[in-house]
Amino acid sequence: MPKAAKQKRAGGGSGPYDRKAPKGGGSSNTNIFRFDKDFGQHILKNPGISDAIVDKAYLKPTDVVVEVGPGTGNITVRALEKAKKVIAIELDPRMGAEVTKRVQGTPLAKKLEVILGDVIKMPAIPPCDALISNTPYQISSPLIFKMLSMPNPPRVAVLMFQREFAKRLVAKPGDPLYSRLSVNVNFWATCKHIMKVGKQNFKPPPKVESDVVRIEPLLGSARPNVAFEEFDGLLRIVFNRKNKTLRGGFSVKEVLAMCERNYKVYCTLHNIPVDESMADDATAAAGVDDMMDVEMDVDDDGAGGMDEDDNDDEEEDMPTFFKDLKDADAAKEVAKTPSRNPKSKVAMVVRAKVAKVLAGTGLGEKRARQCDQNDFLRLLLAFHEEGIHFS
Repeated sequence: MPKAAKQKRAGGGSGPYDRKAPKGGGSSNTNIFRFDKDFGQHILKNPGISDAIVDKAYLKPTDVVVEVGPGTGNITVRALEKAKKVIAIELDPRMGAEVTKRVQGTPLAKKLEVILGDVIKMPAIPPCDALISNTPYQISSPLIFKMLSMPNPPRVAVLMFQREFAKRLVAKPGDPLYSRLSVNVNFWATCKHIMKVGKQNFKPPPKVESDVVRIEPLLGSARPNVAFEEFDGLLRIVFNRKNKTLRGGFSVKEVLAMCERNYKVYCTLHNIPVDESMADDATAAAGVDDMMDVEMDVDDDGAGGMDEDDNDDEEEDMPTFFKDLKDADAAKEVAKTPSRNPKSKVAMVVRAKVAKVLAGTGLGEKRARQCDQNDFLRLLLAFHEEGIHFS
């Protein structure tokens, strides 16, 4: 007599490792567990693309490789076959167990080290010769900057990103996607687009297309002798609104306050006396004119705003009575401004230094999206000569 089939206990909840029945009946699928999209778990299922990512890293038998987000190990296994060691950094313990189980009992197991944790929150990326990753989209930018700021970055990084992010990596001055990311990556490394990857190559498929990019950080004497924190600090300011002129960007009160704090630190370290007493109204009013008279923000050069000639025509057509009222209101506004925003003498010194740098470099009226690496280096050097730093 055949045995009665076992029935699942009522109320038994499904766990992450339970297989889900397919829609429309039939046998269960082969999912080991449900993927967590909050962790960016889109597993690359195309073996040809996995091979291409590892091949483009040009791994040597003596290389130590770091892989961020190994998932189920499709790229990991291929890297283990060519490298001396693979350090897999995984946030999800289930994935860490899966990639370990995949090579368990094989010679590759001795070459694999799995670290459970968030790579962005780690003190540093482990020293390595190559970095590879099917990168979770939400950590793309932090991962790039964390790698570039390493004292000894890897020889090469082959990373998969969302397509728009990958285009920003290789953008040039004047391109719509040119950004702080573009400048930093191309200043500290050479970046090359490798291939496009359609969403159908992932399980579950993401909502966007992806691209693979190869990044080669500059090493040794080729690495720029510039502090990363300083260069990136300047770029954060100028690209805060990349369509605004640099003069307008440095007129923001928070930016000026930061420059003032850093200037005070510089003066303290170099035994330079600083006068922190309050400036009189006349001095403050004269000092704010150069920095606060900033043109209207526009997306395109020369678009928007009013020309001086147009303003003169408007003045000529205006009746005398309204002219007198306008002049009186303007005089009141000038008189009120200093009292509303009292300035210390050191703040006025910093404002004058900022205005001097922008005028001396000739970059005050340029927008960040139009500047190249040399422009930003000239600007950084000029600020340093005036004792203003950004880290």
